[in-house]
Amino acid sequence: MTSQRQQLQGPAGELEMVLEQGSEAPSFVAIICHPHPLFGGTMDNKVVTTLSRLARDQGAAVVRFNFRGVGHSQGAYSDGIGETEDLLAVHAWLTHQYPGLPLWLAGFSFGSFVAARGAQILHDNGMAARELLLVAPPVHHYDFQALENTGCPVTVVQGDDDEVVPAEQVFDWAAATALKPELIRFPASGHFFHGKLVDLKEVAALHLPI
Repeated sequence: MTSQRQQLQGPAGELEMVLEQGSEAPSFVAIICHPHPLFGGTMDNKVVTTLSRLARDQGAAVVRFNFRGVGHSQGAYSDGIGETEDLLAVHAWLTHQYPGLPLWLAGFSFGSFVAARGAQILHDNGMAARELLLVAPPVHHYDFQALENTGCPVTVVQGDDDEVVPAEQVFDWAAATALKPELIRFPASGHFFHGKLVDLKEVAALHLPI
């Protein structure tokens, strides 16, 4: 297995990222998006690293990266819009390195909004992801209503006892959105999935593009 921390030129300056993969040639690529930059979110968040390790262990070349203004990434917070541009830059680099492989795109909290926006843009440009995973999407704070077609299956994972994102609003959105996601509820789970990461990993493993 290899893990490489490197800098990528992004739209607002350099982006800090980690590329991980196993010893075999990858069968798919994956990008994991981290939670809110202004509230301590980084690519080293435990939900993000859990999903990244899962993808790596299942045969992916996987990137997790810091959005603009986080860690050693240049730039400043941009309300999810600029961060989507960061994601698209990472996607362009990753798919250039590993052309023709299916994409698994995942995001946690704020990162799920960025991942969903990015998935819709990729679909609109003929590069749809194979699977999209949204963990604790903050539908109360960002315009998830504007998302209409990602061109791929969407899975939403939401804790019933989330103290950051109102769970009932997520359930209502999931039932009404044109994305028609599969909703997976985690009883007695808060926003950060304390004590539930193994369960989260098992659920996510069922929705990989393999």
